[in-house]
Amino acid sequence: MAGNEHPNATVDSDRRFAWVDGSLVTLCLASLAIVVLAGLVQVSFGAYSMSITQAWAAVFNPDVILNPNALSAFLLGGEIPEMGRRSLIVWNIRLPRVLVGAFVGMNLAVSGAIFQAVTRNELASPFILGVSSGAGLAILLTLVVFSSFSAFVPLFAAVGGAIAFLIVYAIAWQGGTSPVRLVLAGVIVDMVFRSLQQGLFFFADDLGVVQEALAWTTGSLTGTDWAQVRIILPWTIVAVGLALIGARQLNVLLLGEQTARSLGMSVERVRFALAAVAIVAAAASVAVAGIVGFVGLIVPHIVRTIVGSDYKRLVVGCVFAGPALVVAADVGARLALSPVQIPVGIVTGLVGGPYFLYLMRKKGSIGEI
Repeated sequence: MAGNEHPNATVDSDRRFAWVDGSLVTLCLASLAIVVLAGLVQVSFGAYSMSITQAWAAVFNPDVILNPNALSAFLLGGEIPEMGRRSLIVWNIRLPRVLVGAFVGMNLAVSGAIFQAVTRNELASPFILGVSSGAGLAILLTLVVFSSFSAFVPLFAAVGGAIAFLIVYAIAWQGGTSPVRLVLAGVIVDMVFRSLQQGLFFFADDLGVVQEALAWTTGSLTGTDWAQVRIILPWTIVAVGLALIGARQLNVLLLGEQTARSLGMSVERVRFALAAVAIVAAAASVAVAGIVGFVGLIVPHIVRTIVGSDYKRLVVGCVFAGPALVVAADVGARLALSPVQIPVGIVTGLVGGPYFLYLMRKKGSIGEI
């Protein structure tokens, strides 16, 4: 009997991983290589001068990697144990920026993929339902009007994005919602909130406040440290895990509402729940890096072109490709005009715009998935 069970177990295992194909593996490995190479470049340059060899040696320093006290201090907070100056600079200052960039890219890419399924529109992004403008307005209100609460900017950014989404959903609700109404309501809320953002700039009498607000609203990884890693890491795990669990429901939504209902799906509940997962992912990114545009828009496109439209493959591909784009873009943002550092959101916008022009020329029309 044992001999009969073993082949069945092998068959079940093969079926469980049947969605993993060569294109997905290639994409993941290539993206991982980009993250590692871009990350090593990132930690090799800074105000404290060290050679590339010295910087890389600090990254792979066994006294840090194999020291549970050091890893615990970085990931959980606490007193950092003694280590060499180079290792301290690389691990405590430069490496967190790479990690935050990777998690931001991961969250935005997965969030964009979810929104494109929920709205059945390939032009949807994490901010199509007002997350961007809501978070930006909350940031400006905190910095300009309630400056005494500036330490809580990340929290208010996330709350602002979530409130904006609820407003969009309430506007779109007419005994239910539809992808078209959600997109239109998102555009309306985005325009109103962006107008309010512009108006708030006139009430800022401190140039430093204006510069800080601009950094948040254009997306920047400058000054990030392990505190931001600790903020975004748990939400990333939750959002990515729920996205993978909901992959089957995302595939069904792409079939259309009537088909989904005929298969027994409660479309509104599923749509709201999956949109909430996307909001969590996007809000976590906004909370630590501000508004980094275009990542949630272009990464799902690129991944879908390579691995197809099955959402289990698509989500996994976004988990790897998103970090590759943001970490590489942040290297460009930091080193292109050195010593001046530009916000990473500007670089992703410069990449995203030409990509969509290319996409429009190639496909002729883009819109509904």
